[in-house]
Formats: sequence, C-alpha cells, structure tokens
Amino acid sequence: MQLHSLRLFVAVAENASFSGAAKQMHTVQSNVTAHIKKLETELGVVLFERQGGIHLTPAGHAFIPHAQRILAAHDNACAAFQDAQAPSGVLRIGSMESTAAVRLPDLLANYHKAYPGIELRLTTGTTNDIVSQLLDGIIDCAFVAGTVPHSSLYCVEAFQESLVLVADAPIKTMPDSDTLLERPFLAFKQGCHYRHRIERLLAREGIAAARIFEFGSIDGILGCVAAGMGYALLPKTVVDAHRSRFAIHYLELAEEIGDVATWFAATAAVGWSPALIAFEQMVRAPAN
Repeated sequence: MQLHSLRLFVAVAENASFSGAAKQMHTVQSNVTAHIKKLETELGVVLFERQGGIHLTPAGHAFIPHAQRILAAHDNACAAFQDAQAPSGVLRIGSMESTAAVRLPDLLANYHKAYPGIELRLTTGTTNDIVSQLLDGIIDCAFVAGTVPHSSLYCVEAFQESLVLVADAPIKTMPDSDTLLERPFLAFKQGCHYRHRIERLLAREGIAAARIFEFGSIDGILGCVAAGMGYALLPKTVVDAHRSRFAIHYLELAEEIGDVATWFAATAAVGWSPALIAFEQMVRAPAN
C-alpha cells in the first residue's frame, strides 16, 4: 500500500471528484483512477460509489480515518527530523465554532506569521464530535469546553468563558418559569457543552424538559434570537463581538452556570510533531 495512493484516496474523498483530486495533487486523472483501483484491489472492497457522482461507500467511510492516521504519522515522522527552528507540514485543529469565531483568529494569525511553512486546517463541531475526531487521529489538537474531556488526553486550560443568557430585549433578571417554558432555547446539536449548561440552568429553575431548537451556526442562533424566537446561552465574548450586527441583549449568570473553561487538548505529548509542539507553546504563552 503506497502513501501516494492514500493521499490520492483522501484527495478524491475531499473533492468528491477524480478530476478535482488530480488537479489538487498535480497529476492526471488516469493516475488517480489507477491508484484507487489498486487500493480497492489490495483491500478487497469498493471505496467509491461512481453512480450519480463520486461518493464514499460505507467501506470508504470506514477506511478514511485509517488513511488519515497513516499519512499523519508519516508526515510527523518526517517533520521530527527537520529543522526544529522552522517546523513545517500540516497542523489539523478542531474547535467549537464559538471559540473559532472569537478566540482563535489572533492566535492562528500569530502562529502563521511565526511559522509560515505550516499548513493550517481548522474543523469546527461540538465538543463531543471534536473529542471523537481527536481520539480517532483525524485531528492533531482541539479546543473543547467543560471538564477535561478524556483521561488519556493531554489538556491545559486555554480560555475562561462566561456564559450569558441572550434575548431580544433588555433583560435584568432571570425570566420566570412560565416564560422559560414558553420560549425555546436555540443551541447547537447534542454534544455541545453549552447545551448541557442550558439543561442545568432550566433544572435549577425547576424545569425538567427543555425546549431546544438546533442550529448549525452562531449567526443563525443570534439572528433568530434577535427576531424574538427564543433565548440562547453563549459566551459573553461571542455576544459582544456580534452586538453591532444583531439587536440582542444579555443577562450575566451565576458562576456555577456561567463559568466554563475551554481546554486545549491533544494526545500524549510523546507523539507530537514539531508543528504541534510550537502551537501548544503559543497557546500557553499568555499564561506565562
């Protein structure tokens, strides 16, 4: 099994196209096709459905994290013997969307300025999704919320957030139980730690069954809150950054509900690439 075949396989999966993969990898389509067929023969499975476009088969979905781990291990091994003062390669970062929107831009810009040879890839998702990707080797490090996400991971606190109750009108006190029952909360899907805080907040107010509408973006949540659809629970930093765009207001919450740590997490440090070592040092730098 050749590394080049794995890179072409990942490229086809990312582009959903043999021609797109060929363009990305600076080769011809026939070469891509030949490598994919060779992989399928070696594995004894069909990796792509070729009817109605190019799509991963169930076997392809199962194989792609293995291919990504093999490629990452190879790239990290090569990087480990390059000049430690100028790390290169790829750094794959996972993050909650709220952290990516407000906390990471300056950090990533400074990192890129310091290490222009490193290609950055940022993936966003819920805390649960990001931790799963980290444990599966799909990403190299992550920013996640709540408690330390897994005993096998290296974790260091990166940021401290204060969650606030977001509404469409000025709000000075916690709404009563009837209002909280009537108006839904707008949040990310299950697996988001801030969604757990909504449930904890409502339980404290004596409400057992939360009405939560799922959204896929911060803009969607804040836009619908501003339109009067319901409430949201988000970091104050995020709300402050968007108040010029949305007619929203907020109520600060008690520490046991509002205070949330954002952790920088990675697998055991013994396997880190120079790129990850440099990034972790930059994450910790403000605290030093």
